[in-house]
Amino acid sequence: MAWEVLSAFGTIAFAISGAIIAMEEEYDIFGVYLLGVVTAFGGGAIRNLLIGVPVSALWEQEFMFQLAFASITIVFLFPHKLLGHWNRWGNFFDAIGLSAFAVQGAIYAVELELPLFAVVVAAVLTGSGGGIIRDLLAGRKPLVLKSEIYAVWAALCGLFISFNSASSDLMLYSLFVLITILRILSYTFKWRLPARKIQIS
Repeated sequence: MAWEVLSAFGTIAFAISGAIIAMEEEYDIFGVYLLGVVTAFGGGAIRNLLIGVPVSALWEQEFMFQLAFASITIVFLFPHKLLGHWNRWGNFFDAIGLSAFAVQGAIYAVELELPLFAVVVAAVLTGSGGGIIRDLLAGRKPLVLKSEIYAVWAALCGLFISFNSASSDLMLYSLFVLITILRILSYTFKWRLPARKIQIS
């Protein structure tokens, strides 16, 4: 049950995220749908490639594609004045997508009985892969690599699930909420990982 619910949350959140960024970049309607779908399913495709699952498995998620297209359509038809508040709500949708897909990706890897490192990688790539592709296609620096703490929360999620493979649905939902809150706190209080900048003379 948790798998389907978290997949739905992640798909809707990332489809909305991709669609709005496409509109910010003034893409046409085809570009809006393309970026929305790529954001929603890109992380899962990358994960499948790296853990040996056929990418074609994504096409079996007909209902998730319907959810994504419905979400993109609603956003595309939404009044533009309300979409102007994306800077306030965009990170919120992104946090939901990150959390839902990180948990989902980790569960997927655990069910395949993959080792610890693979579970962590699956959580990180499923949670942030779609956002990375979205930002690159939109001509932006990937949020996960330059902004507040992002993929670290997905990695911690993967670690937790790896050590608690028999997790109940309640615990998985609680973990989803916790990761969402941590991501929101990250951008609210600008928590950042250490970084070094090289001055080129």
